[in-house]
Amino acid sequence: MEIDRFMNPEPSLGQHTLKKSFAGASDVTATDFNEEFSETPVAPANCLSVVRNALDDVKAQNVAIMDVRGITDVADTIIIASGTSTRHVKALANNVADEARKAGFRPIGIEGERDAEWILIDFGNLVVHVMLPTARTFYDLESLWKPAQKSGS
Repeated sequence: MEIDRFMNPEPSLGQHTLKKSFAGASDVTATDFNEEFSETPVAPANCLSVVRNALDDVKAQNVAIMDVRGITDVADTIIIASGTSTRHVKALANNVADEARKAGFRPIGIEGERDAEWILIDFGNLVVHVMLPTARTFYDLESLWKPAQKSGS
């Protein structure tokens, strides 16, 4: 049996695609497949803990953690934190990425490092926004991710 593993051409999705080719369908059982391709997922709570500690280490301000599982499929958790200057925002983002890598969590992508008014670090199920207070107020992500209120209540 020949096994070929390759990365999804859309790395921003953070998913591995597996391709398996073999002579006959009877060669592979469900047990064989599960043993060969089961990957132990890293608990999202561990990543959340690492990110929270990394933000605390560099004195992030106004840290908000939102569970958005019922609102979107993009992520399970969104963290928004503020820095006092562009240098502080960069330091926060760098520390989050570095500490996460040390703990075995590889960011899928990091955006906004050049201007450092708003840096996004994507871990797949966890997305971290590190922002200057002015950008945070302007974009008001907390309001965006709140569940819609029922009218007339």
